[in-house]
Amino acid sequence: MALTDHHDVFIGSTGGGWTFVVLNRPLRNAARILTGAGFTAREHQGRTLFLLAPETAEDAHERAGVAAYGLMAHTLDFVDLAWTTRQHGASPAARPEVTIRFTDHAVTATAATDRADAILVQYGFAPAGVKRQYALPPGLGERDALSAVVRAEAHLYADGISVRIDLNIATWRDIPPEGTRRSPRREPCSSPRT
Repeated sequence: MALTDHHDVFIGSTGGGWTFVVLNRPLRNAARILTGAGFTAREHQGRTLFLLAPETAEDAHERAGVAAYGLMAHTLDFVDLAWTTRQHGASPAARPEVTIRFTDHAVTATAATDRADAILVQYGFAPAGVKRQYALPPGLGERDALSAVVRAEAHLYADGISVRIDLNIATWRDIPPEGTRRSPRREPCSSPRT
């Protein structure tokens, strides 16, 4: 299972600034809702992705919000980790106060200031031996890691601390096909959905 497969709806951003939506189960009128909000449907490795190009950065927040509102009529099981929907005029070069990175083997966080330290620790990130560097415990299940990141990001954002989530997806072509595994040691957990 890929990181993008844990929820009915997964909203994310690529490193290049594409905003994407992955639907993991059929939702009535989802394609109409997403294309009506300005997303373009593209087939990719057996799954349909809904994409906003980087040129839409000025209104990605609004378009994703319209789409999410429409999809909430059919499910509340969704996660939004798209950095492009968090910042007005977001760009790949923008420097946030906290960057959280998913890799095949770890989830790490880097804080540009001390403001985020206590919040990161509160959600399970441990100091990684270098000032303002943190990591989730190795062996934490993918679902639990995703849940920790969602909660930490929401708390940081609520406290006015800018956050960028790097999903380790450079372009929309790198979005994993449905059902693939990112890492053999991460197993989905049976914990409640985020």
